[in-house]
Amino acid sequence: MTDFIYLASQSPRRAQLLDQLGVRHELLLPDAAEDAEALEDVLPNEAPAAYVQRVTQLKLDAALARLKRRGLPAAPVLCADTTVALGRVIYGKPADGADAARMLGELSGHTHRVLTAVAIGGARKRVQALSDSRVTFDTIGAVQLKAYVASQEPLGKAGAYAVQGRAAAFISHISGSYSGIMGLPMFETAQLLRSFAFKV
Repeated sequence: MTDFIYLASQSPRRAQLLDQLGVRHELLLPDAAEDAEALEDVLPNEAPAAYVQRVTQLKLDAALARLKRRGLPAAPVLCADTTVALGRVIYGKPADGADAARMLGELSGHTHRVLTAVAIGGARKRVQALSDSRVTFDTIGAVQLKAYVASQEPLGKAGAYAVQGRAAAFISHISGSYSGIMGLPMFETAQLLRSFAFKV
């Protein structure tokens, strides 16, 4: 058994959450030639839970192939994907500020789901879990919305917001996993790591 895992994610929040669990990890990021964003394309009529789990498995496939291609020491690989959904509408990362404003405007005054799938895999074993949380936004005023989009925080975030950032001022209620909403549900991740004999 190894005493570390590979984290195949560019998210600094996921790295911080693994640190919080006391899990030693090394980054296993895509090569310049890999089209990582293409893995996140939504299929027609795809349900949010099916989408986030499928994308996470695709990310794990790509990461395991990357590990083999680079000839790195064997160790479990962790991948995750987070999506925001209002009904069956999936909100990925905004293309730009205008797209972020559109997303936040649609989420304003509603309760939406935040789904994070986590998968850990090695040469002979793969495990996966899904965290499903609810987040309620108060009505976001036009001035608040403009200021938040101008902060650039929505860019690169599913649903155009970060729960641990300035958007916390919009959130009136959360039900579920706060760490899952951040991008890596601690409870589910710890369970998956234990199945690989990590002491968490």
